[in-house]
Amino acid sequence: MNTTQPWPICIAGDWRLGGGAQYTTCYPATGEVVGTLNAASAEDVEEAIQGAHKAFLESGWAQRKPQDRASVLYRIAHLIREQAEELAQLQRRDNGKPIAETRALVASAAGTFQFFASACETLEETITPPRGDYMSMSVYEAMGVVAAITPWNSPIASEAQKIAPALAGGNAVVVKPAEITPLLALELARICEAAGLPKGLISVLPGKGSVIGDLITRHPLVRRVSFTGGTSVGKHIAQIAADKLMPVSLELGGKSPTIVLEDADLDHAVAGVLYGIFSSSGESCIAGSRLFVARPLYEEFMNRLVKGAEKLRVGDPSDPATQMGPLISESHRASVERYVKIGLDEGGVLRTGGVRPTGPLYDKGSYFLPTIIEGLKNTDTICQEEIFGPVLVAMPFDDIDDLIAQANDSVYALAAGIWTRDYKKAWHLAKVLKAGNVWINTYKQFSISTPFGGWRDSGLGREKGRQGILQYMEQKAVYWGMNEAPLPWAS
Repeated sequence: MNTTQPWPICIAGDWRLGGGAQYTTCYPATGEVVGTLNAASAEDVEEAIQGAHKAFLESGWAQRKPQDRASVLYRIAHLIREQAEELAQLQRRDNGKPIAETRALVASAAGTFQFFASACETLEETITPPRGDYMSMSVYEAMGVVAAITPWNSPIASEAQKIAPALAGGNAVVVKPAEITPLLALELARICEAAGLPKGLISVLPGKGSVIGDLITRHPLVRRVSFTGGTSVGKHIAQIAADKLMPVSLELGGKSPTIVLEDADLDHAVAGVLYGIFSSSGESCIAGSRLFVARPLYEEFMNRLVKGAEKLRVGDPSDPATQMGPLISESHRASVERYVKIGLDEGGVLRTGGVRPTGPLYDKGSYFLPTIIEGLKNTDTICQEEIFGPVLVAMPFDDIDDLIAQANDSVYALAAGIWTRDYKKAWHLAKVLKAGNVWINTYKQFSISTPFGGWRDSGLGREKGRQGILQYMEQKAVYWGMNEAPLPWAS
């Protein structure tokens, strides 16, 4: 991998240096340069979108039979698997995730293309019940140019979840990856082209979201935006979309509650809570960052949880045994540290972590230890605001109704976890918790076949599932007149 020569970017199928300012991406574990590239310019954005529109109109992609589009998506999945280790190592260096996790994310991306290939060739349209002398149908057509704006925490998986259904639906896709992690999107575009995707149907435009993302979202030829990222940016996109009457999918922040009832299996619950907050170094919108434990169980559970957190292997992302790598950047680590200080200043008690690890391995990277804080109320700052780091706030509860009220007392409603042996209690909680995703006796398990998304400040719309293709298609009603006589109005 050459870190000195600038990476070309993909502008409607043409690979060349971007017209914007040059910048570097760095390995969070050491600060080493991973890639040098030029951001896209405003002119590049315009050319990419115009080129995408032209390719949509002239390539015939949207008019291909579903099985023909599917065959290209199957080849993309195959090529991702062929290049899996190279892609996993690149993502490890691009955002510092442990290699075991990036390997899983690459496998997930391949599975996403495979799933939507299958969904594409089996997508059914509907003959609706007749209510007159006609036959009525509901059919779906491609939108045109759609945009995918993706985050830095899980690049290739997030990009696959947007690109695959958009292409399956017959669209052209303009991708705006996170400024600091653009390399996987560029590689994915190369793979799409190698698999036979017509030229111009995919572009990748790195750069600042406030510039590139804004230009893409406002462009009149962009018919839909799918965004994953922060809530404030998501709201800004929604405002632009409202002016355009453009549909959007917004997967935003979270402050997810995890609930441990008195009858929970402690081995499963401890492992699940640790995984829910500390995997991905807590840099996950669905991280189980608020923990509610039944008071009779609280001390025993917390003692086991703290011991488990202190055993987690924080270290070199290239080591398959590593469970937590560095945070994405020094500035983000400083933000996490600021939140920990706020929590302690508001009366929180530090049970473990709260500091940077020490030693030669950690000197250059933006590492932070798994952190557990107790002694706070659910209304305190770090119980309400998303930290996006390895910080868990633990609180005991006495009453189930009060627990539900506290768990739902958040502007976010993305995910929740429940740990109990009682299926009736589990079902009751799953129904009353305000969250788009609920896990029972597990956490952070995903299926591409199951729709995913949030409520409230956690977003709008859904990704994944067989219906995920329809997010990128327009629905049309078609009526076939079956009447023998002319319409009576004209007689």
